[in-house]
Amino acid sequence: QVQVVETGGGLVQAGGSLRLSCDASGPNFSNYGMGWFRQAPGKEREFVAAMAGISRTTYYAESVNHRFTISRDIPKNMLYLQMNTLKPEDTAVYYCAVSRDSGLYYFSVAGSYDYWGQGTQVTVSS
Repeated sequence: QVQVVETGGGLVQAGGSLRLSCDASGPNFSNYGMGWFRQAPGKEREFVAAMAGISRTTYYAESVNHRFTISRDIPKNMLYLQMNTLKPEDTAVYYCAVSRDSGLYYFSVAGSYDYWGQGTQVTVSS
């Protein structure tokens, strides 16, 4: 069984930075695809970024490309999301997700992920 726990959210001014961390434990972690999603109040959960399991190919939503960076530390079973130049529209609960599909063919689809964390709040003030 995979357990997923996010940390690192908080309140930041527009233009600032935050780094989210995801602690994921379980067998075959290094082969799993992993991603970040977010959900703002009154909106659907949306894809933010993902990294395939074996190839380590990265994918980004257009709205965060060149501002956010996803990375992994395999020995530590950790996934990170470095968020720079934050905007008020980035305000949301951010979720870490783990997929048994190493290739992450449907990386932007929430249903492609098998395990989810409880989420961490990110608030960007203007």
